[in-house]
This record gives sequence, C-alpha cells and structure tokens, in this order.
Amino acid sequence: MKTQRPQRLTLKIRIEHSDAGSVCDTLSAESGLSKSKIKTAMKKGAVQLKRTGRGKKRIRRATAALRSGDLVELHYDERKLSVEPPAARCLADCSRFSVWFKPAGLMTHGNVYGDHCALVRQVETYFGTRRPVFPVHRLDREASGLVVLAHSRAAAARLSELFRRRDIEKVYRATVRGDIGQAASTGQIDRSLDGKPAVTIYTVLSFDPGENTSRLEIRTGSGRKHQIRRHLASAGHPVMGDPAYGRDNKNTTGLVLCATRLVFACPFRHRRLVFDLNRLLSGQDRDVCS
Repeated sequence: MKTQRPQRLTLKIRIEHSDAGSVCDTLSAESGLSKSKIKTAMKKGAVQLKRTGRGKKRIRRATAALRSGDLVELHYDERKLSVEPPAARCLADCSRFSVWFKPAGLMTHGNVYGDHCALVRQVETYFGTRRPVFPVHRLDREASGLVVLAHSRAAAARLSELFRRRDIEKVYRATVRGDIGQAASTGQIDRSLDGKPAVTIYTVLSFDPGENTSRLEIRTGSGRKHQIRRHLASAGHPVMGDPAYGRDNKNTTGLVLCATRLVFACPFRHRRLVFDLNRLLSGQDRDVCS
C-alpha cells in the first residue's frame, strides 16, 4: 500500500470584495483543505493577515471576517503542524519580564509555518491576556537554556538595549569532540563570522578520554548567528550532536549546548540579577526577582 505524503502548500489571497466571508471558509474553498484542517492550522499560527495600514499578524479565530484589500496567507505543512513541542518552564517572574527554560527542540520565535513549537507562543498561552510577550533575544532551536522575555514595550526596549550593548553576561555549557586542553585551562577563538568580528572564550571543565569529549564553559564577546557552534567546529572541536556544523560529532541525545547563566543589572530597579539555571531548576533562587 502506497503511503500518502504529508500535505504542504502556500496560499496567498488578496481579498477584492467586502463580502468575502470568514478566513476559514475562504481558505478552505481556495486550498481544497477541510475546514477542520484550516482551523487547526489557524490555532497553530500558520495563517497570517495583512490589513491596509497595519502590520502582518497571525490570525487564529476561524470566524474572523475578511475585508476588501486584506491579504491572507496560509503556509500549510502537515508534518510541521503534527509536531508535539516540548514544554518550556517559567523559572523567574519579574513582572515586567520573565526568565524561562527553553528545552532543545523548541524555537524561540515562530515562522511562517506556525508558532505552536515556539517559546513565545507557550509564554503567551501561560500568561493568557494578562500580559503581552516581547522576545528580546533568541536561542537556537537545537540548544537549551535560559531565555528572557519582556512583558511591555518599555521593558523590551530596555532589555534589548542591554543585549545590544553586551551589558548582559551570558554563560553557556557545551560538550565538544576531542581534547581541547587541560582542566581549568582557557582559550579564545577570534575569527570573523559573516564579515564581522566574533570572539568566543572558553574554559575547559573536564575531558572524558573514553568518549573523547571535553566539557566547556563558554562566553562570547559578540553575538553572531550560531557563533559558538561555528567557532568550535572551525577549531576542530565541534559541539556534540550539532546537526549543522562539524564532523564525527553525532550522538543520540541532540545538541549538547545550554545557556546556563544570565547576569545583568535590572533596567528598572538597577540592581544586579543573577539567573543560574541549576539553582533555578532546583528552587534555590525562588526570590531572585524580589
């Protein structure tokens, strides 16, 4: 019996008359997909609407009415929509912003195919209508660790400025292929990425001769895309489980890269905040925001 391929299509419709009906009815009629599939796609963020004079936004309500001039987009990928995302965990609620543990396999932001596998959407669902959610930085989908999310435009602006000025200390842990140095030794990779300066600083925590892997603590002096992964792969010590960079570094547990520590001065209360993943997960720093 022949296996049916998962459905995938992209549809963009410009509405030219005022009585177009609902988003769900229109997309079902134009795509040939059932209304139940369209409703699922809408709930999972795969439908976007661009209205004259406004920005593009995801639209989830199946009965939402279309207007003349609207541009409605459906990016339907049955395989992506069927993915069950891992659950994020709120580790610290500072009112104006919160700090979350993002597990590996969860995007920070959504994409055109939806946002049900994105941290931002899980946080929106967690807070409901009580607070808006504004991402101020990101963590690779394959990586895990701490992520800060703002809950007002003012908080997003202030936190984004801290990240832009590199006033937030970010610490990572990674396991890499090979013997990169003795325990407690340090090293620096200073190689441009995408035509821009990039610096990665690491401290060796341990070496496992049986597995031929080293555990590192890492800090970056810049924030280029996939910087840690690209730098370590170029140095001959790729991160274990990295699907994109390096050779002989595959494993069965995924990318061994985690953002374990964030340190910065609160842009509102102006006191030093330390978010340590292990302490937060164990409940030792319950009052870090107070």
